[in-house]
Formats: sequence, structure tokens, C-alpha cells
Amino acid sequence: MTVSGSNGSGGEEQTERTLLIVDDDTIFLGRLSRAMERRGFEVEQADSVVAGIEAVRRAPPRYAVVDLRLGDGSGLDVVGTLQELRPEARIVMLTGYGNIATAVAAVKAGAVDYLTKPADADSVEAALLQQGDGPPPPPEQPMSADRVRWEHIQRVYEQCDRNVSETARRLRMHRRTLQRILAKHAPRE
Repeated sequence: MTVSGSNGSGGEEQTERTLLIVDDDTIFLGRLSRAMERRGFEVEQADSVVAGIEAVRRAPPRYAVVDLRLGDGSGLDVVGTLQELRPEARIVMLTGYGNIATAVAAVKAGAVDYLTKPADADSVEAALLQQGDGPPPPPEQPMSADRVRWEHIQRVYEQCDRNVSETARRLRMHRRTLQRILAKHAPRE
């Protein structure tokens, strides 16, 4: 299947549009799959790490959208397998638990972008088809100061192997205060 790229980067042709979507939220998985099929992708679905790795081994796709946290493990395992079998694959990580530390881990594992859920199909397609290694365009609405603070705390927490006491010591804050912050969801943008 040959489909013309719609990413606005010179109209390069994409000759292969195979896409694997790995997500354990079956409603989201179905909705995103249908939306990406309407955009010309040949979509295969997987709802677990095991199913995702099996799909990659069967036929490594050109593109992949992988949820970071799945019921049976980390989506980074699927990314690693895909990188071994098809290093040029373009991978976008999705998660409902967005923070800088996990974004960095996803990119280091081979993802080209990282989107928080619920991501819409337009954002997913733009991330998959972005050409070049340049930085993405600046955000329309940058993070608020509260969100930046929350992201920093999450990054230090991950670097301390999710040890609350060690994280509190490094951030010079009371352990109970840190526990309250960690129990809350991320502030809105």
C-alpha cells in the first residue's frame, strides 16, 4: 500500500504504513485503531506485553504506538524487541502517568515521541510521521509552574528507585509532605 504522507514535510511518500498499537485499555485501543485505519495505516492490535512481543516477532511493523504500563509489564519490553528486529521503526509511547523520567526512559529505549493519554489520533499520527531529528515545535500552552514542580519531584522519585525516604531527603522536604504530593494526580497544564 502506498499512501502519501500528510505531515507537511515536503510530501514524502510513505510506502509502508504498518502500525502496531499495544494498549490494555480495550476501548481506547479499538478507537485509536479505527482512527488510524481511516488515516491509511494497516493496524494490528495487542492488549499486553506478551501479545505485543509476539506481534513484533511475527511481522515487525514500520510504526508502533505502545502504552508504557500494561497489565503484564512494561511497554518498554515491546519497544526493546521492536528496536532489535527493526531499528528504523518509529515508536510513540503512550501513558496515563506522564512524567519526565518515564519520557526519558521511553526515548532512550527507542521511542521517537511520548504522549500522555488520552492522546488523539491527530497527535499520534503527527508524532509517527514527523520527519527529521529536529525538536518538535514549541507547545501552544507550556507547563504551569505547579506542573514543572510535580515533574521534577517525579523525576527525582524515579531516580531514587521510588524510595520515598531517599527522595524526601534529596528534595529536602518532609517525608509525609512528599507522600501527599505523590498520592495526587499531576496538576493540569
